[in-house]
Amino acid sequence: MKELLNLFYVFARIGAFTFGGGYAMLPIIQKELVEKRGYATEDEIIDYYAIGQLTPGVIAVNVSTFIGYKKKGLIGAIFSTTGLVFFPIIIITLIAAVLTSFADNYYVQCALTGIRAAVLGMVVKTIIQMAKKGAIDIFTWIIMIVSFILMLLGAQAVFVVIGAALFGLVIKNIKDKCKKEEQQ
Repeated sequence: MKELLNLFYVFARIGAFTFGGGYAMLPIIQKELVEKRGYATEDEIIDYYAIGQLTPGVIAVNVSTFIGYKKKGLIGAIFSTTGLVFFPIIIITLIAAVLTSFADNYYVQCALTGIRAAVLGMVVKTIIQMAKKGAIDIFTWIIMIVSFILMLLGAQAVFVVIGAALFGLVIKNIKDKCKKEEQQ
């Protein structure tokens, strides 16, 4: 039970102190779960981000579910996911209750502008870290660049990810065949 409560606590802290949505949580998830706690490796977290992007729902919620499941199975997934969304649900409910009276406030708008810029900086940092780990050769760089261009052109993310997966399988097959021929 202690490990389950710890999962809830870790993800509740992430959810309570992260502003800007699921992508803004990624650098904090990276630091907290990979660097501080060792709940996942760099490679695993990148895989979780990729799968979390492909599956329905908010990427940070999906990643928390994957980590919880890895640590303690289904009950771990429930505790970590509940922890991540616990404080945001309370905060969003409170904000929604008073938002209409403050939405047009000049100072609130200025603060939100600053928050958006900070969140963008955090997301860019995470993207750079992921690129360093995920783009390991010319083929993965091509996949990354083509995927970026396709997304700019309005392609559906799920089709881009599926196409990238298929391209990755083809390239891996070709590399394996070439390696076998070299060994013979």
